[in-house]
This record gives sequence, C-alpha cells and structure tokens, in this order.
Amino acid sequence: MAAEPKNVLFLMTDQHRADTLGAYGNSHASTPVLDELARTGTRFDRWYTPTAICTPSRASLLTGQAPFRHQVLANHERNVGYQEDLADGTFTYVEALREHGYNTGLVGKWHAGTVKNAAYFGFDGPDLPGWHNPVDNEDYLAYLKAGGLPPYEISDRVRGTLPNGGPGNLLAARLHQPVEATFEHYLATRTIELLERYADDYRSGARPFFLELSFFGPHLPYIVPDEYFDMFDPADVELPASIAETFEGKPPVQANYSAHWTFDTMPIEVTRKLIAVYWGYVTLIDQQIGRVMDALERLGLVDDTAVFFTCDHGEFTGAHRLHDKGPAMYEDIYRTPGLLRVPGGPAGQVRTEFVSLLDCTATILELAGIDPAPAVDSRSLLPLARGEEVEWQEDIVCEFHGHHFPYPQRMLREDRYKLVVNPDSVNELYDLQTDPHELTNVYDRPATADVQRRMMGRLYRLLRDRGDNFYHWMTTMYDVGEVDHDPTQSGLDETTYRPV
Repeated sequence: MAAEPKNVLFLMTDQHRADTLGAYGNSHASTPVLDELARTGTRFDRWYTPTAICTPSRASLLTGQAPFRHQVLANHERNVGYQEDLADGTFTYVEALREHGYNTGLVGKWHAGTVKNAAYFGFDGPDLPGWHNPVDNEDYLAYLKAGGLPPYEISDRVRGTLPNGGPGNLLAARLHQPVEATFEHYLATRTIELLERYADDYRSGARPFFLELSFFGPHLPYIVPDEYFDMFDPADVELPASIAETFEGKPPVQANYSAHWTFDTMPIEVTRKLIAVYWGYVTLIDQQIGRVMDALERLGLVDDTAVFFTCDHGEFTGAHRLHDKGPAMYEDIYRTPGLLRVPGGPAGQVRTEFVSLLDCTATILELAGIDPAPAVDSRSLLPLARGEEVEWQEDIVCEFHGHHFPYPQRMLREDRYKLVVNPDSVNELYDLQTDPHELTNVYDRPATADVQRRMMGRLYRLLRDRGDNFYHWMTTMYDVGEVDHDPTQSGLDETTYRPV
C-alpha cells in the first residue's frame, strides 16, 4: 500500500441530491468526473448530513461536533435568535492543521458563521460570504474584467405564487454568460491558482496542504447558461414517486412548507423542467471539478493527495411537493453523496455503513497525523476507505432546529425503519423496505408498535449518552423504557427512580 497521503483536496457542493450522479444510479446524468472518482475510490451509499441546513452542517464539518453541541443552529439569513458563530476557543480542524504546518485554503462558499469568516480560522482564499453565488463580489468582478467577460444577466425566471399572492422564490433562470464567466468557472480557476501555489510549497518539502473547493450550487435558484439550462429534455425526467404526497397523518408544517415553496401553483411540467435544469447545474459543476482534477494530475499530486467529494445536505426538487429543504426529515435532504479516494485504497468500493459529514473531520485529522479526539462526534472513515472490516454503529442520529422559525426534530435511521420525533406534532415512522419514498406514516399502526417502542428507547439512550437535552421531552412524553433518574432534574427525588 502507498504511503499515507498528507495532502487533502476537499470538493464540496451545496444542496446536492445523491441521485443526480451517475455513480448513484442516474442513467441520464452527465457526471463523468465524479463518477470516475467513485470508480477509483470509495462510494458511501449511506452518507448522511447531521442536519439539513447549510450553516449548522458546515459548522459541524469544521468542528467535528453535532449541531446541538457547537450551537450554531441556523443560517444568518433566516435566523430567529440562534447563535450565529462558533464560541471562542471551539476546536476546528483548520486551526489544528495550521498548527501542524499545513497550508489551508478554501475557495468558495463559507457560510459556517457570520462575523467569523473563513480567514478568521486560517483559510487562504477570497472572502465570499452569503448563501448563493455573490455575483457582485469584487474579486469575481475583477476576474470578469481581466478576461473581458460579460456581467451577470438572467432571463426566463421560474417561480410560483406565494400564499399571500406575491411572487414566489426564484427557483431557476437562464444565465446570459459563457461558461468561462460563470461563478463556478471562476471558483475552479481560483482553486487551481491556489493549488499551484501549494504544490510548489509541497514539492520543496515545506508544507503539505488542505484545499477546499466549495461551490454555492447546485443550491436553488438553478441559474445556468443555455447549454446547461437546456441540456436535459424534461420529457426524460422521471418525477419523484413522492410527488404523490398528500401529507395525511404527517406534521402540518410540511404542507405549509409546500405552500411556501409554491409547488401547487405551478404546472407539473415546470417541475420536470426544474429537475432537468438542476441536472444541468450538476453537470456544470462536474466539469469545473474536472478542471481541478486535471490540475492535480498535471502537478503530479494524485498519488499524494486524498480527495473527498460531498455536500452539506440534499434538496427536494419537487419530492414530497417541496423545494429547498426544511422541517421534514426525508431521505431526499438527509442522505447525500459521499466519495473518498485515498491513494493505495481499493478502487470501486461501495460501503453501506451509516456515515456522516461529521466523520470527515476525524478523517482529515487522521490523514494529517493529528489526534482526532477533539472532534468528539466524528469517527475516521479511513478504515472503511481502505477496505477494512470494522465494527460500526448500525444506525445514525440526525437533528434539526429550524430554518424560518424554531422547529426541533430528532431522527433515528436504521436499516429498515426511520423514526422522527416532532415535539409539537405527530411523530413519524417509515418502513423504508415497503415504503422507500416515505409516503405513509406508520407511527400509530398497531403492527409497528414494537418497532416504535424499540426505536424510541434507542434514540432516547443515544441522545442522553451524547448530552443532547432533547431527550428530556422524550422522558415524559413517550415510552422510552426504564427511567433511572428524576425527569424533573430537581435532585429532590432520585430515590423513586433508582433501580431496585
């Protein structure tokens, strides 16, 4: 086996469905670069985000901590009172890497805090705040000017009608720029420039590198040039089966979110077109990643560099009559793509263990020879990427805290079933073997009572063991099994609950 690599190239997208990639089974997809990464590395088939919202998930990647622990629980743009930046002194992998002599760069989307930007933590690269392509950014405008490229201009806007009669959120548009002028091309260009600089340092024996390319897309709105806007025929798009969603027996917030995203105000043909444009956006990104991968090979760094590809969370694109993400813990937004190529590791491997974006933190640290212990909710993926058989947890916990408004949820996903606890409403239980599209909530079905009880107790114990205080509500409201402490936490009556 080749020597353990020290360099890391971390490729990241935003709001990216796993089923947009050929490697994940999309026969229409045009993603040869990422498919090749899967062919030469490891594809994780059960890769989950800790929470399906940008800033909290990115803060989890940065720290190796679950959102409830680092407490950055909302995006700045829709925040309603949550903490927006990591507390001073919070461990981050980038600061650990720099302390161990690494060059550390991030080109693209940061969105892991508001006041504390990427440079604050030690990343090189342009400062690009915000949730989507900042097309008025000075560095991007300078890039356009230097190349004699035209400015941002759009047409053919796609949007529905809001419940109050106003125009809905922009979902897609046609971009009147050549590929070279797109923000995606700009990000890849700046990444290659930084990679060339880091390569010189590495070859001189001075410093290894960590370099992240973080695209703002394919997050909606899907704004792409003609060739990508029209690349896929909507007639070839198979609509998600969950488009038959009725929301019967489910939390009312899901139907409210469907109205907010104006799904029912647009003809079904528009949904097909939106999915087709989304696929085109993914192709544009794949091509730009290809430019970076070509540079990695040209610079002779392939054998010394581990390459990750993943995203912060998924996207509905019409599934469950929804767009974007939100308080609905479906596979569409929680299960995401996850690829990892470690030089010397087996090629074309598929792993089915439940893993998380959180696990990237410990993996990066182990690649650098740094103790991953401070990344307390993270476990290194290197044994899996090397093809080893190791004991692994057979389920995974995810969490949500709200987006437009506070809305706490916890989820336990195991091989067959998924449990979602919604304190303000009905809980959800899905049998993913018989109902893979999560259309039927069987939480209150007598036939699944034993499953419900077992999973509720398991989730309760996992949350309590990790220190997530969400378990307090569960203690009194649900059958969680034997309770060995006073649920009021008063300290005044522990003897009643002490095991005999």
